[in-house]
Amino acid sequence: MGWSRKLARMATALVTGGTGGLGAAVTRTLLDRGWDVVVPWIVERELARVTEHDRLTLVQADLFDPDQVAAAVDAAGDDLRGVVNLVGGFADGQPVKDTPVEDFEAQFRLNLRPAYLVTQAALKAMTGGGSIVFVSSRAARRPFAGAAGYCASKAAVLAFAEVVAAEGRAQGVRCNAILPSVIETPANREAMGADAKMVPPAQIAAVIAHLLSDDSAPTSGAAVPVYGDA
Repeated sequence: MGWSRKLARMATALVTGGTGGLGAAVTRTLLDRGWDVVVPWIVERELARVTEHDRLTLVQADLFDPDQVAAAVDAAGDDLRGVVNLVGGFADGQPVKDTPVEDFEAQFRLNLRPAYLVTQAALKAMTGGGSIVFVSSRAARRPFAGAAGYCASKAAVLAFAEVVAAEGRAQGVRCNAILPSVIETPANREAMGADAKMVPPAQIAAVIAHLLSDDSAPTSGAAVPVYGDA
């Protein structure tokens, strides 16, 4: 019996941002594949995106606060084997010559602080090994004008993921990142129009689930494009 099948009965995944447009798809996919899932939440209205399930645990937590992060990781228990870092932010319309440094730095805080705190706490808990997945962006490799903070912070996510892959190797923890293009959400569809090419959340969720599973056991330190047709 493969390790991925054993995981289906005993492993827990922590999904940050699990009540968002992409996060809800990731949560559903992991539950469908047999994981127990812990989802920290902060915005109550977003809970409507998550369907009640006997293997789903919702934990109210501000992931910018170290103590609340620790409580969310503790809720996963000793069987924590997967972590998906989805929390982040986007900003454009910020040309370098006109944008205050505080706005530039805000993107680093949004895209790195929760990922750092959650990963730090998770590494202490994942004594039995496991897999961590970060969500970066195509913009980390293909930057565009007006989004210096976003592009640079998502590139920093890639570098951080590589560090975690190197440091986690000794304890059997793998770490990879995905690079989505524009994700198909109602807000993005409204902003970009019906003809814009986007990647459906379910497709991205399937890639994340693969990276958490034993099927991707040889893979760590990778940056995986999930551009679809975009």
